[in-house]
Amino acid sequence: MPTAPCTPQGCVAAAAHRVGPARQLLRAVSALTVLLTGVALAPVVRRLPAGPRERAIRLYGRALLAGFGVRVRVHRMAPVDRAPAAGGAGTLLVSNHVSWLDILLVIAVRPGRMLAKSEVGGWPLLGPLVARAGTVFLDRERLRALPGAVAEVRTALTRGERVVAFPEGSTWCGRAGGRFRPAFFQAAVDSGAQVQPMAVRYRLADGTPTTAPAFVGDDGLVGSLRRVLAARGLVAEAVFAPPLTAGPHAGRRELARAAQAAVQLAAALPPVAGPQGRAAAPDPSHPGFCAVPAVARPRGGRARAGGPPLPRPAAADGAARLLAATERRPVS
Repeated sequence: MPTAPCTPQGCVAAAAHRVGPARQLLRAVSALTVLLTGVALAPVVRRLPAGPRERAIRLYGRALLAGFGVRVRVHRMAPVDRAPAAGGAGTLLVSNHVSWLDILLVIAVRPGRMLAKSEVGGWPLLGPLVARAGTVFLDRERLRALPGAVAEVRTALTRGERVVAFPEGSTWCGRAGGRFRPAFFQAAVDSGAQVQPMAVRYRLADGTPTTAPAFVGDDGLVGSLRRVLAARGLVAEAVFAPPLTAGPHAGRRELARAAQAAVQLAAALPPVAGPQGRAAAPDPSHPGFCAVPAVARPRGGRARAGGPPLPRPAAADGAARLLAATERRPVS
């Protein structure tokens, strides 16, 4: 299965500005309280009609992030609907993957059935919660289980549901990203579902990028939690690119490349100025997701982080033209 070269030692740094121990404890208690409340209310929320249920889930996601001391900002390059489509094929939402916080951010801005590695189901408290939300778990060590998971996603999309996937297959530190694996894009091709690219970015209140929330390599969940609880002014940004649809001649690989290019373009946008907003023109010179430290491969050794910045990928340079030629539909 895919792995990233990012490591806690080489890529992750605690936030420069930290809150004190008392505030960290308060955040931990607040987040735990919200989490337990969500577990208790989950059976009630599941019985709500689709619209109120989604609003309740989004509110819960924002409350949980607020408990951790994380603010949410949303940037849209295209109009976004407030609820899933009433009929027809659903939406496959795809994003780069940085942290366990990504899951909470998706819940806060565009909830849906998650596609997650099987280990997530064993996480304390959060695991049972996402399992009750209909998460599709994938055993990364059993490739023979992949076709069954793809079929389950295809069925959900055919029913008009929204499914959330992180097609890099592994977490990256946010300064670099991996290739989008095409397997689950086949479900979108088969069902006729649209693909909604979304970029995840983490910054401080002044707009400075931070790797403090990154959960990479052999990093422990406790250590990652401590960095998040200690960070002052941590902001989680969701940047939505225009949706993509599989054309009559497009296959899963072409769709995966298009989605990856769209996420790279969205992640290279300037920092979001307010809680929500419409996209300004992308700034190609902005040091975002597409201009990252290179992954150096020593002779005879494994990949490691470091080295001079990479040039912007050709996919990102051509993403605007690709998106302009793609059919646009309201995001669901």
